[in-house]
Order: sequence, then structure tokens, then C-alpha cells
Amino acid sequence: MPVFHNNTPPDVNVAYYEVSSAPISLPYHRRDYFKIWIIIGESKLHFADRTVHISREQPAIIFSNPLVPYSFETEDENRCGYWCVFTEQFLKTGERAESLQESPLFRVGGDNVFFPNQEQLVIFRALFDKMIAEAASEYVYKYDIIRNYIQLITHEAMKMQPALNGARHRNANERIASLFIELLERQFPIESPQRTLALRRAGDYAAALSIHVNHLNFAVREVTGKSTTTHITDRLLNEAKALLKHTDWSIADIGYSLGFEYPNHFNNFFKKNVGTTPLGVRK
Repeated sequence: MPVFHNNTPPDVNVAYYEVSSAPISLPYHRRDYFKIWIIIGESKLHFADRTVHISREQPAIIFSNPLVPYSFETEDENRCGYWCVFTEQFLKTGERAESLQESPLFRVGGDNVFFPNQEQLVIFRALFDKMIAEAASEYVYKYDIIRNYIQLITHEAMKMQPALNGARHRNANERIASLFIELLERQFPIESPQRTLALRRAGDYAAALSIHVNHLNFAVREVTGKSTTTHITDRLLNEAKALLKHTDWSIADIGYSLGFEYPNHFNNFFKKNVGTTPLGVRK
């Protein structure tokens, strides 16, 4: 069973787990934290453009970014491993947080799956065990130590040759377009009227991908035949229709959750693109 430590703050947690249960499949869903995950057992990780196969003989360590979706599937009834989850704010607290944030291990589009050999796995497990021990301790500076262990794990992984050799996009524009679609879909479904979209405009997505907005627009149009703005608009409209039909949220709350500060802005946007008002769809 997972070992949780409730005396850790809500922006970081670490655990070792052993699970004896039937195979499971977890679909794509929202995750709002960074995660370092060691998986030991027959499993598959599905990303938008590739599938990673993991075995008991060849465990994997994964570094996940909260903006990049993945799904998990296991074929092993007796699996084990470690995980550590933490927020962006937890990383920023450290003096060296900036270099860690810019690490290719956590950057969108970077290599984030590694297959350690037995010697490397021993090192990773030892670091996780130390994090778990610190999380359970009463030491006043234990979170600084945990942060340092996260950095050590990251640097140990960066020493390794990236092991992810799955199918790649034929050119840079295809990869950019794929990452844009991933980021767009990553924001949905909207699960609470108090939660607004983090990325609303083409410029927001370009900033998240660290490219110029003109470069993003060119790549997306070349690959998909539609502009970045059209993709965003279509996805917003689909989500708006779903919320109008399947929730009891007010129209103002739906508009706010989709990035419209004022209800009349949402009404105008919806009517311009759909031909009727949000209230007309809800009836």
C-alpha cells in the first residue's frame, strides 16, 4: 500500500507504493503538479505521440509536467515504485529553482522518460527513501532537504542518455503543432466554475512553448490547415456547449471559467460563432 505522510505541506508529497490488484487503466485527466515517478512492473504510459513500455526487468523513471497529458495502463498485478509530487511554487522556493524549472526533464517537449540500469536504480531508490524519511521527520528544514533531493534525482537523470526513442514527428512544425494541440486539450474538461483557463490566446500557448507566436501560427496552419485562433475558438465553443447542457452552472460562471471576465463578452463570442445565445443552447 502507498505510504503517505500527512505532515507534509499540500505542495509536496512523496511515497513508496506496493500494489496487489487487477490491471488498471487510468485515462487522460488533469494533473496540477510536477511528478517524478519510478515504475517497476509491466505497464504502459501513453502520451499524445508515443507509447512507453515498462517492464519489471526494465523499470522507468518519469518526469511529468502538469501541462502535458498522459494516461497510464498496467498489466502487472504486483507492481511497485515511488512517486514524488510537488507544485511549481515548491520549486520556486529554492535558490536553484530557476535552473530546475528550465531543465529539459520538465520542459514541454523535452525528453522525460529514462530507463535506469540496476546501479542507477539503486541510486534513485536511495534518494527516494531519504525523501520519505525526511517527510516523516520533525526537522524544521526538512522541506529544504526534500527540495535538494529532488534536484539530485533530476541531475542523476540528466547524466543518463535519454531512453525515449519512440516515433518522432517528421519535422519541427509537426512537433510544434502536436504540442500545441496537447496543451490545448490539457486544459479541458473544465471541472469547476472557480477555475479559469491558464492559456486563453495564441500568445499564451506560444509563451508556454517558448517560441514566437508567429512561428506557432505558421506551424499550426501548415500542419492542420487551420489557424491557432480557430483551434482555440472551436475548443472553447465545444466546452461551452458541454457545460451549458450538462451542468447547472450559471452562464456567467461558464463564461468566467472559459476566460471571459464579463458575461456580455461571453455572450457576444458565443452568438458570433454559434448563431444563438448561450441561453438558447441551454433551453
